[in-house]
Amino acid sequence: MTDTIFAQASARGRAGVAVIRISGPRAFATLEALTGPRPADRTALLRTIRAPDGEMVDHALALCFPGPRSFTGEDVAELHVHGGPAVCAAVLHLLSQCPGNRLAEAGEFTRRALLNGRLDLAQVEGLGDMLAAETEAQRRQAARLMTGSLSAQAGRWREALLLALAYVEASIDFVDDSVPDDVHIQVVRQLADLEADLRTALAGSAIAERVREGFEIALVGAPNVGKSTLLNALAGRDAAITSSVAGTTRDVIEVKMDLRGLPVTLLDMAGLRESSDLIEQIGVQKARGRAERADLRLFLVDAVEDLGMLGVGWQEGDLLVGAKRDLVRSPAGLSVSGTTGEGISEVLDALAMQLETRAGTATGVSHRRQADAIARAADAVGRARAMIDSGLPEVGSVELRNAARALDFLLGKVDVETILDTVFQSFCLGK
Repeated sequence: MTDTIFAQASARGRAGVAVIRISGPRAFATLEALTGPRPADRTALLRTIRAPDGEMVDHALALCFPGPRSFTGEDVAELHVHGGPAVCAAVLHLLSQCPGNRLAEAGEFTRRALLNGRLDLAQVEGLGDMLAAETEAQRRQAARLMTGSLSAQAGRWREALLLALAYVEASIDFVDDSVPDDVHIQVVRQLADLEADLRTALAGSAIAERVREGFEIALVGAPNVGKSTLLNALAGRDAAITSSVAGTTRDVIEVKMDLRGLPVTLLDMAGLRESSDLIEQIGVQKARGRAERADLRLFLVDAVEDLGMLGVGWQEGDLLVGAKRDLVRSPAGLSVSGTTGEGISEVLDALAMQLETRAGTATGVSHRRQADAIARAADAVGRARAMIDSGLPEVGSVELRNAARALDFLLGKVDVETILDTVFQSFCLGK
């Protein structure tokens, strides 16, 4: 028999209201033990929570959601109690005293929703992204994944696979019957279209992953050009030490910010120059490597000719920005003063435009696990098409089944037990 689990589903700490969730075969019996007769399904009623000796613990709203039409697919009860820590602790203690109940593990409510078919694995990952979303772009992307956009697309891919597989199996079973050439050509063409569609989804997965995890923007320039001052101005706080002494910054300083709804990490690093100081050499080497790996580089220079001396390659979409706008006239198209704030809004607009253009190419494939599954499906479809076109339908049939299994893995229908702990480890107890 499945345990009945419980946990606080809302955030810990003082609040006006806290939500405590119960799920499992004894959910309703547990609710009645604490509050008396349960309310009608999906109806909130005010109830008094009492200890076994009759002492009043709290007044709460009680709700019941019968399975399978609940979040977990099981009977689910909720208590909306006053959000003080002592109240929550007292109610959770009472729940732990009820026979057959135990505290939920991290993500266990969502795990049960997956196992009971209320969510597939891609939707679970979308829910996790929604809980972690800090910017509007992350929220929108997570919402699409959580509400099943990728799941629906995977369903269409799988349907196309099964149609092709039906043709291939028929050609094998009825080998003595001639299959019209135009049907054969049509199936090969449909598989080519399917492979192209899968690879298109893959092409935007890297950008979707960056939207989920955040874009990195490296501030690149010579020592004392004003990178740390610019970082502080862009971040709106003193995140980095500024000094007139060249070479103050030795390590990489990371500052997270919301740039027009997009998640961004600004990277301030050592000024790039040749130095006899061993520690500064390490800092410069580290800075160049991190700058090359960043999604976008903002080159802050006193003069355009300084750019070639920095030792960091220019990549498409990088920005060239003149430094110390309040003191010197820069030949660069954009210029900024971190001290006075002149040009800050123009630089933010230019950065946002670049990242919004990239984010516009993102697909619904925002996790590496999802991309790996789709890549396996695309490769198998490509091999199947080649085999069928070469007159080897038996081999093609095997590859089409491999593609279908990859899509099943994408949605968590097969072979996922080994990765479930990783997926759920970031969830809170109440999810």
